[in-house]
Amino acid sequence: MAAVDDKRDFVSQLQDRTKRFVLRSIKVFKALPSNEEARIVGKQFLRSTSSVGANYRAVCRARSQNEFFAKISITIEEADESLFWMEIMSESGILPFEKLSALMTEAEELVKILSKARKNTK
Repeated sequence: MAAVDDKRDFVSQLQDRTKRFVLRSIKVFKALPSNEEARIVGKQFLRSTSSVGANYRAVCRARSQNEFFAKISITIEEADESLFWMEIMSESGILPFEKLSALMTEAEELVKILSKARKNTK
């Protein structure tokens, strides 16, 4: 029974963590300069980050192992895409790296955690 409780705690904590990732991303989005390139990249960034939280919720509701695998794969892709857009924002000078580094670290950690969970389903 302890293993089941541990799994539930892990799932709940990861749901909270992915939601916080989205909320932190909204703050970054709001801090973007108001120019055309920032708006274009920012919208892509916000779509991918919000997809991480929404898709992880869907992972938790998967009705089969195949559905779980498919949905967690989407979540990993979106977390990695979020990281890509943060790299673009930093390297293009839209936002300084210092404003993005903590969120980039979180995205990297989420990719690793989710990838390990996916690997364990095989």
